[in-house]
This record gives sequence, structure tokens and C-alpha cells, in this order.
Amino acid sequence: MIEKVEWWELILALFCLITLTQLFYYLYFFRRLAFHGTKQTLDQRDQPVSVIICARDEAGNLAKNLPGVLVQDYPYSHEVLVVNDNSLDETRYLLEALQKDFRQLQIVELKQEAKLIPGKKFPLSIGIKTARHEIVLLTDADCVPGTEFWIQKMQGGFVNGTEIVLGYGAYHKQKGLLNKIIRFETFHTALQYLSYALAGSPYMGVGRNLAYKKDVFFRNKGFSAHNHIAGGDDDLFINMAAREDNTSIIIDKEAFTLSVPKKSWAEWIKQKQRHFSTAKYYRPRHRFLLALYAFSQFAFYPLFVASLIVFDWRIVLGIFAVRWITLAITWYKVMHKLDEKDLWPWFWLFDFGMFFYYLFFAAALWKKPKVNWK
Repeated sequence: MIEKVEWWELILALFCLITLTQLFYYLYFFRRLAFHGTKQTLDQRDQPVSVIICARDEAGNLAKNLPGVLVQDYPYSHEVLVVNDNSLDETRYLLEALQKDFRQLQIVELKQEAKLIPGKKFPLSIGIKTARHEIVLLTDADCVPGTEFWIQKMQGGFVNGTEIVLGYGAYHKQKGLLNKIIRFETFHTALQYLSYALAGSPYMGVGRNLAYKKDVFFRNKGFSAHNHIAGGDDDLFINMAAREDNTSIIIDKEAFTLSVPKKSWAEWIKQKQRHFSTAKYYRPRHRFLLALYAFSQFAFYPLFVASLIVFDWRIVLGIFAVRWITLAITWYKVMHKLDEKDLWPWFWLFDFGMFFYYLFFAAALWKKPKVNWK
């Protein structure tokens, strides 16, 4: 005879299951990044690189950030190619003035919009086709390399058959709660996509700091599979083209880029909703893994509180502590690797806040993507 399961036993069982799910992600995926070491391979050598930046009405950002790209300490053959996408501001004149001092700066002027191809994909495709070198290193107009060795460090990832190199695009450290939340969310996203890549299942990259070979771009027919979607020039393309044997990561601090974070909550929320809207186009395996992880984080604290109420608090706290200590150690090590260590004292608050984060942005997964990229 099957014994009747009490409702409080079911709550505890669900809490244990969610905790085990979280531990699986931390011990199988995220520990790889936490304990990842930077290795100098014998095959590493300097190779020609084309840096590509797409800009639309970005004169202000280009004036601040482009010099940081142009003065890179990379004596080997390279070019910096800026695609001026129908700008109406002073972008063209700024670029022409900089070109007089920097011979490696190349300018592509686009004067017509691409019909039926919203977003940045058309100007980026033109930039990749125009690039003289096989390795293309992508960043944005509002990004600046963290050091003068950015090109050297990122191109160093192209060894042993690597075709795609994933980097980290950080945000400037500023005062205020919003800055900490933006930087934590950026760290948490990197924790996932960099760890998945190390586990042999790469699923995305960020256009602020991403490199790949032109051959892999053309072999996968560029962005044609998702040209109708405004976003995804970085994550959807990587989700389609990246494999275990052709993708590597670079987390050397000299290879980071830095961006200015959004100044208001409304701007940041709008940005995140646009990013979330492309996730539904990922491969089914990645959608499942990402959704299960998000759900386990969302459900953890409600089930923890419910279990405390209906069961022996000492056992419940013991289960909670195992997961919390695992998370704390992993975040501590990865935050130090990604130069976000000042966020670690707040890890407990960020962990709890993820419940509200997923609750707030869940609707964005079904929202229609924005048409333009600016």
C-alpha cells in the first residue's frame, strides 16, 4: 500500500530538488570558470586583425573611445574599420579628421538603409565583407579597450583550430545602486556564457568584445537565418555558429572592454528587454538549460521560506547553507577574475534579488523585438 504524501513533505522535496538543480549548474558549469587558468599555448602567435565598429550618430562616443582603439600596442598588421551607418551628426567629419593621424583607420560610409534587415546586421555584414584580414574583432562605439593590449590578448585566443573567441565586456565602475545592478547583471550573464563555452556548449557572446574568423561568418551565411530580427548580431550568430571544438574564451583583464552604463532605470530596463527578446531563438538545448536555471533561482527563496515554516528549521538551514556557500565561493572567484570584486560583499543581496529580476523581465521573453538598433 502506497503511503499518503503529506503536503509539507512535498514542499521540502521540491526545495531539495531545486537546491540540487542549482548545485548541478554550479558544480558542472560555473566551477569551470571559477577555476579556469590562463594558459600560454605554444601555438600562440600574432596574426593580422580587423577591428570593426558600427556607428550611427555616435560622434560623441567615437570621440571619447575610438582613440583607445587606434593607439593599441599591436605592431603586427591590423586595421580599425568604422562603418558609418547613415549618421546625421558629425561622425563623418570626426572620422575623416582622425584618419589623417591614424593610417590604420578605414571608413565605410553607408548612405542607404537596408530594406527588410532591421538593426545592426547589415552595416556589420558590410564591415566584415570589407575587412582585409581573416580575424575580425568586434566592439561598439560606446566601448573602449581596458588596456592598450586588447587586440593582442583577444587575437591570442585563435589557436588549435579556434574560430570564435568570446571576451568580457565590462561597464565602468560608478557610484549608485543602478551601476552595481548593471555590473552584477553583466557579471552574471558572463558567468553563464563563459562557463557554458568551457563546458563545450557555447551559446552566446557579446558584441562589445567578440572575435571570429571571416570564414566561419560566410560558412554560416552570415546573419541570413535571423536577418528579420533587429538584435542577435552577437548572441544569435554565436548560438548558431559556435561549437565545442571551434570556440575559446579570453578572460585576461588586459582583454576587457569598458562601456558607460545606462544612467536611468528606464533606459536599462529597455535595454534588457531588447536583449531578452532574442533568447527565444536559441537552440532548444540552450533554451532548456537557461530556462531551468532561471526557474531554479526564481523558486529557491519562496521554497526556502515555505520549508522553514513547515519543517525542522535546522535541516532546512543546512540545505540552504550548502547552496549558499557553493554560490559564495564561485562568485568570489569569478568576480575576481572579471575585475568585479567590489560587488562580492553584496552577493547575498544580489542572490535574493534575482527572484525579482526574473519576475520583472519574464514578459520580455515573449515581447516582439525592437525594429531598429539605436
